[in-house]
Amino acid sequence: MIVRRFPWALVLASLAICALAIACGQPGNLENKAKQSSVRGTDSRPIPVEVAMAEVREVPIHIDATGSFVAEESSEVAPLGSGRVVETPVDVGAFVNRGDIIVRLDDSDARLRVQQAKASAQQTEAAVRQAQSKIGLNPLTSFDPTTVPEVQASRANYESAVAEVKLAEADAQRYANLVQTGDVSQSNYEKARTQAVTATARADAARRQYEAAMNAARQNYQGVESAQASMDAALAQLAIAEKALEDTVIRAPIRGYVSARSVSVGEHVSPSSKIATILRADPIKLQLQVPEADAGRVSVGRPVSSRVAAHGTRVFTGHVSALNPAVDASSRAMTIEAKLNNPGLALRPGMFATARILLAGAEKAVLVPRTAVVADPSTDSAHAFVIEAGKARVRVVRIGEPENGLLRILSGISGGEEVAASRLDQLYDGASVQRERR
Repeated sequence: MIVRRFPWALVLASLAICALAIACGQPGNLENKAKQSSVRGTDSRPIPVEVAMAEVREVPIHIDATGSFVAEESSEVAPLGSGRVVETPVDVGAFVNRGDIIVRLDDSDARLRVQQAKASAQQTEAAVRQAQSKIGLNPLTSFDPTTVPEVQASRANYESAVAEVKLAEADAQRYANLVQTGDVSQSNYEKARTQAVTATARADAARRQYEAAMNAARQNYQGVESAQASMDAALAQLAIAEKALEDTVIRAPIRGYVSARSVSVGEHVSPSSKIATILRADPIKLQLQVPEADAGRVSVGRPVSSRVAAHGTRVFTGHVSALNPAVDASSRAMTIEAKLNNPGLALRPGMFATARILLAGAEKAVLVPRTAVVADPSTDSAHAFVIEAGKARVRVVRIGEPENGLLRILSGISGGEEVAASRLDQLYDGASVQRERR
């Protein structure tokens, strides 16, 4: 079986010839070609344009960087105890001051524990007062066992017994002298001597009673200290119970906005549960990545200006607040932090930003009017027209950031050259121009 190939090349060539013949036969196309020829070649009338000089000025040295905004402070709020959520006074987006209530937990059990602890504290306090009164202890004075009534009585008894001993011994001595002179009988002397020995025994007994009373007073004081320790423990338990009751009310630890609230009424939470997230975003921090080569040029306090897509050309200003002491080994970049004022929360954590860090010193730059440059967003390029010998010559330029109302030219135009600043849409390479100074 023989397969014949269709002559596609011959058909395509025939179609192209027909299309060209039709196009040439239309008078409108011929007229357009004539007009284009007239504009580019035959029309020699100069185009009046405003001309400006490319100026060379000293501008501040800066570093351009990118990064993201983060909250100046962020707090993940969690409860200190467990319980069931009974109230959520705030919602996402609400502004709270420090101490404002975020969530309330069921406090019925905590209140009962507080009442129990209060009763125990009152009971131990009564025991302390009883022990103090037993030894006559004044809460305003320090303990002195000699002031205890029992001790004072036993001491008085002992002192009386000592006085009787002295009197009895004196009588016995006097009778002893009289016996020698024969003025008294031996029996009277023996009687006086026996009274002296008896008085001495009573004095020894009174001394032992006095010492026992002192020891008892000291032991009773130890009982006061023990009762005081029990009262302190009861008061500590009361404080713990009151703290547990206070912890059923979860408050904002910082002043800021609620960015998340993770619980609802009826849920059971524990210390491991995240209740809410609070952000403080005024001022706000901007974390920037600076190349390793520029790391040594940045210092704390240097001015920073930033832009975000959400606010177009609006510029937010601040200063460098912190430098990371290490350079990331993978990206070879150093992270720096800048702090910017953020009234009205125009800047939000997580926004991507471009920033300029102003360095010390200045450098020379070529500046032209904004109207002298045409940007082409589709190709991400820009061009301008330089005036040379009355002709417009197109130049592809690389532009930088605006400087005081002028546009900085990084390459393509040198200082002192004249550039067209108007009617750029009418110009083309080689077009004749008529200068009109701005």
